[in-house]
Amino acid sequence: MVARLYEAVLEDHLRAHRQMAFVSGPRQVGKTTSCQSAARNAAYLSWDDQDDRRLILRGPAAVAEAIGLERLRDEPRRVVFDEIHKYARWRTFLKGLFDKHSADLRIIVTGSSRLDVYRRGGDSLMGRYLRYRMHPLSVGELLRPTPGRREVAPPQPMDDRRFKRLLEHGGFPEPYLKASRAFSNRWKRLRLDQLVREDVRDLTRITEIDQLEVMVAILLATSGSVLSYSNLAKEVNVSVDTARRWVSTLTMLHQGFLVRPWFKNVRKSLRKEPKWYVRDWSMVQEPGHRLETFVACHLLKAVETWEDLGLGRYELRYLRDRNKREVDFAVIRDSEPWFLVEVKTSGTSLSPQLRHFQQQTGAVHAFQAQLDAPFVATSAFRRRTPTVVPLRTLLSQLP
Repeated sequence: MVARLYEAVLEDHLRAHRQMAFVSGPRQVGKTTSCQSAARNAAYLSWDDQDDRRLILRGPAAVAEAIGLERLRDEPRRVVFDEIHKYARWRTFLKGLFDKHSADLRIIVTGSSRLDVYRRGGDSLMGRYLRYRMHPLSVGELLRPTPGRREVAPPQPMDDRRFKRLLEHGGFPEPYLKASRAFSNRWKRLRLDQLVREDVRDLTRITEIDQLEVMVAILLATSGSVLSYSNLAKEVNVSVDTARRWVSTLTMLHQGFLVRPWFKNVRKSLRKEPKWYVRDWSMVQEPGHRLETFVACHLLKAVETWEDLGLGRYELRYLRDRNKREVDFAVIRDSEPWFLVEVKTSGTSLSPQLRHFQQQTGAVHAFQAQLDAPFVATSAFRRRTPTVVPLRTLLSQLP
């Protein structure tokens, strides 16, 4: 087992907030384990368990009685509902339970990646929950499995063995802990089959599963590239609108995510083509693309964690101009560029694009993050000029 950041985050939530905690994230990322650990001595009810399902179907009053809400306690009773979004009337059930018992009850709702999809369809629970987006393990979480009060932490070294294991086997707990290439290959194949065959079948009207599998394979091979919907549609032999819908479905199911270009003109940003990154960087074969995807996943985790902790509004973007100059990533804080990141495997010369885009955007920091550079125990965020920084130093400062 490995301690997770989200256990501490959820424990803090249960102490400080009356709202339900909605925990969403990719399949097999460790949601159920973290929620059970955070809500120690909690009642645990899973829709996949026949007895629990029967109890839930009897309604909020029956659940309240079964978990002992009528008893006087020093602190509110805790309950975890797992996979309850498979119940057609789950929102109504939770609304009734919360509205009547929120003073004496703390609720965590979790499940597969489908929870986030269901949440989008009409939000009758608005104001009654706070959401937490769970990500695979990262450098920062392995070094420091507790939430910080600030955005960035002091740098901390990670030994070569753990860093290489994370880069090779990915951040999903089981393959990371096993550190076996044979196990990882089988585990990842099964997880991908479940996502495409089961989640897509259960949640969408997509019937062309074979063509969708071709799209998934293409997106896996092109992680880190600009996504051309027209080219993708031709390769899969579907319309451009269908290609867009399928990519949107894969995004909602946490197979990957889109990173859009940043412009002050929001409409211009939306018109430009995004980049696509898969969630499991270990499945990317080409080393350069894998490294860029590895960093993209770390940065996405950072911006979403900061938002979920209430530290501000954050976005992950990339920069590109009409002369095809480009910087891999820009982290936007409260609508303004905060820091830029250009990812390199090796080399000592600073990319001229970093200086150009820092001047153009006014970003506070501009980093050229290099894989082969040895760890330095000095915060990258002390520098306001374009700087070559060890990748391990930068990532160790993020959640």
